Amino acid sequence: MDFPHQRNLFIKGEVMKNLIGSMLLLSALVAFPAYAAVDINTATQSELEAVKGLGPAKAKAIIMYRESKGGFKTLDDLDNVKGFGKASIDKLKADLVVSSVKAKPKP
Repeated sequence: MDFPHQRNLFIKGEVMKNLIGSMLLLSALVAFPAYAAVDINTATQSELEAVKGLGPAKAKAIIMYRESKGGFKTLDDLDNVKGFGKASIDKLKADLVVSSVKAKPKP
């Protein structure tokens, strides 16, 4: 025999499973966000500081270099910024990118 309340319980159970599964998926996406590389030619101070290995001093040094020199052509140009060496640049390469540099307008 098929009882209507059993069918309703089954449907409610399936709905709950789907709801719980969706909540788990959503929490996983929030807990493990996809990290995009930070562009050193356009990033703000706080965006640079969010990169592991870059604190306030290095972030500020990047911005000061970028403003005075017109931007970076490659990540290896970080070697010209105080506080950066080849080893630190190599560690950061996975987290940083360089967009094309626009010509600095002449005064």
